[in-house]
Amino acid sequence: MLAKELMTRSVECISPDTPLPVVARQMRSLDVGFLPICENNRLVGTLTDRDIVLRVIAEEKAPKDCRARDIMTSEVYWCYEDQTAEDVAHYMAHKAIRRLLILNREKRLVGVISIGDLAKGGEHRKTGEAMHDIAVTPAQAA
Repeated sequence: MLAKELMTRSVECISPDTPLPVVARQMRSLDVGFLPICENNRLVGTLTDRDIVLRVIAEEKAPKDCRARDIMTSEVYWCYEDQTAEDVAHYMAHKAIRRLLILNREKRLVGVISIGDLAKGGEHRKTGEAMHDIAVTPAQAA
């Protein structure tokens, strides 16, 4: 099975200049805890609800004074839509991540895939291996 058959296609980017309260409202509206950040049609980072907690709330920064670029993760993990679910699961396990952006061969964002998407797609063994590897990998710096 290919990534494009398992991914969620409705993925929205935000600008790096988006104020944090707008980011939070967007997450609430979409019912997600993860947003890709794009600038000039290119991925430049990601932002999670966990990033907001650890990099703003825990640091006692004023959310209204923060922009997405101030707290985003610049290292973006992705795979191509025509890669196999096995390749995707292996990459997710190797990087110890639970979700992965999916690009087409023109390197345009076309979707996102999660561990749950792999499991729903019947990739139970690979999903289990990926989850195991994620669980035993030391937490990456936030």
